[in-house]
Amino acid sequence: MSRPTDTILTALAPAVWGSTYLVTTEYLPDGYPITIAMLRALPAGLLLLLVVRQLPERAWLGKVMLLGALNFSVFWSLLFVAAYRLPGGVAATIGAVQPLIVIFLASALLGSSVRSLSVFAGVAGMAGVALLVLTPDASLDFIGVAAGVGGALSMAAGTVLSRKWNPPVSLLTFTAWQLSAGGLLLLPLSIWLEPPLPSLNTENVLGIAYLGLIGAALTYVLWFRGISRMEPSAISTLGFLSPVTALLLGWWVLDQQLNTVQILGFFTVLAGIWLSQIAVSKPRLATSSA
Repeated sequence: MSRPTDTILTALAPAVWGSTYLVTTEYLPDGYPITIAMLRALPAGLLLLLVVRQLPERAWLGKVMLLGALNFSVFWSLLFVAAYRLPGGVAATIGAVQPLIVIFLASALLGSSVRSLSVFAGVAGMAGVALLVLTPDASLDFIGVAAGVGGALSMAAGTVLSRKWNPPVSLLTFTAWQLSAGGLLLLPLSIWLEPPLPSLNTENVLGIAYLGLIGAALTYVLWFRGISRMEPSAISTLGFLSPVTALLLGWWVLDQQLNTVQILGFFTVLAGIWLSQIAVSKPRLATSSA
């Protein structure tokens, strides 16, 4: 497929992830973040395993468990810690540093070039996210900030290592392994840290099914497909689409108002994404640091 097609298909993943906040707040029981994360990952992973009917070989077990932890267990857990301890705008802005981390990790681990335009695009996207969601009265919490930075580091490392460790199996199989591993690692945490779920109604079940089948199984197949075909610096900035989608859904579904600053942030985010795609199509602006 052409590169624009790869970009569009990959962009669908973070665009769908932007609906997570709406689904979680409107359709799921409150106060069970790790349990919901486990239910999002583990059933989807096991279902995909039933489809592909292939388990990782012994040599791949350690890598799969690490990738499952980085992309799901650690990332989602720290994301919820940051969300609980920080205003949503602060948490999203801190998380938006991920593309910048990816650029330098990819240089160290994959030998990718550090392009000045890619760095500028990452900074522009982060600034756009701040304009979208940051409020003047936002406050900081050390643990929350540390969790936000740790979550960004975890997802960035998972993105780069998923590119570096690309097993000779289908994308569906690779996704099944990682989702199952991430869900299994979250299972004891959910039992230890959270009370049992209350009785679930139809809306709860449909919300969990959406997050698992659409928000995890389908989208991560697209995401890992993109990782295997696109440069990490180009794919990571597509993550800026998550807060954009969340904001647009809040405006459309929940009747939340958009102000001028947020509209400016919207276009700044899109500009950052566009610049990151332009950067990887141009000749190298800096030699590899690897």
